[in-house]
Amino acid sequence: MVKKIAVILIIILGFVALYNNISWFMSYIYPLKYKESIVNYSAEYGVDPYLVASVIKVESNFSPKVVSKRGAIGLMQIMPKTAIWAAEQMGIEDFQVEDLQSPDLNIRIGTWYLSSLLDEFDNNVTLALAAYNGGRGNLNNWLNQGRQIQQKEEEIPFPETRNFVMRVKKSYKWYKRLYKL
Repeated sequence: MVKKIAVILIIILGFVALYNNISWFMSYIYPLKYKESIVNYSAEYGVDPYLVASVIKVESNFSPKVVSKRGAIGLMQIMPKTAIWAAEQMGIEDFQVEDLQSPDLNIRIGTWYLSSLLDEFDNNVTLALAAYNGGRGNLNNWLNQGRQIQQKEEEIPFPETRNFVMRVKKSYKWYKRLYKL
């Protein structure tokens, strides 16, 4: 009974939002937390802050302590092995995997890593996102198989990665529409 009432209230709120100002409702669905870190590290590493916010939204929904079934940690869901490598490349001393639960450090490392993927894949967002989620090696294998992932994300063979890329792109459109970064 409580679930039915909650669903009805959400539907009513959705209709009110559609007929009034959709922005307040959509900013609830697409929150923006840790704005200062997102903006600062995006500027430092040359990444669109809307893209960083979108990755965080899709990966963790802005929950800094979340750990995936596969062991990815924090806001940007960074794998420990990737984080250790990135921290070394970035010159971060005394890095511990547990540090990934710090929102600021997680955003710093995740944004740096996303920047490195964008550089590697000639600023092709689809390829960089596919590598971010599915792994560089897998992406290179798919490209070597002749998959045209850069034009069609439907060509991504991993459903999870394909869904990730599509959701980040959808979130990106909303973040650009809702916020000034």
